[in-house]
Amino acid sequence: MDNLALRFDIQNLENTISSTEGAFFGDSDNCPLKHSFAEGCYVREIFIPAGTVVVGKIHRHSHPNFLMSGEVIVVTEEGRKRLKAPMAMISEKGTKRAVYAITDAVWATVHVTDETDLSKIEEEVIAKDFRSIGLEDPMLNKIEAQQEGAIKCLG
Repeated sequence: MDNLALRFDIQNLENTISSTEGAFFGDSDNCPLKHSFAEGCYVREIFIPAGTVVVGKIHRHSHPNFLMSGEVIVVTEEGRKRLKAPMAMISEKGTKRAVYAITDAVWATVHVTDETDLSKIEEEVIAKDFRSIGLEDPMLNKIEAQQEGAIKCLG
């Protein structure tokens, strides 16, 4: 499967989960977030219970990630990997991932910023779509292809 197809599949998984009854988003009792700040950096830690699927957002910049505890299966456009804590990795610009927690897991990301307001940090580090950071967006490509083939009626 090519990178763009995997990117599309991850977005499609997110859309499916989002429309499922009982889905939760962001900081929740199910997957609580912990926010920490140091000079010039923000650390975001998430607890992911065993059996939970999490689809992350699109990141504007490369940044370090740490699987602090647990074991997960991760799918990115680079493919599928089984990861076991403790470990560190770098997420490249434009990374969007789906994570399945095999066991309870704790995942942390670190972002370079002087900001401490969480909504401003989100604007700074998260992209609304792939095109906004210069990458191909398979969901937008599909929508545009459907629109090109559609019969347009002007009344």
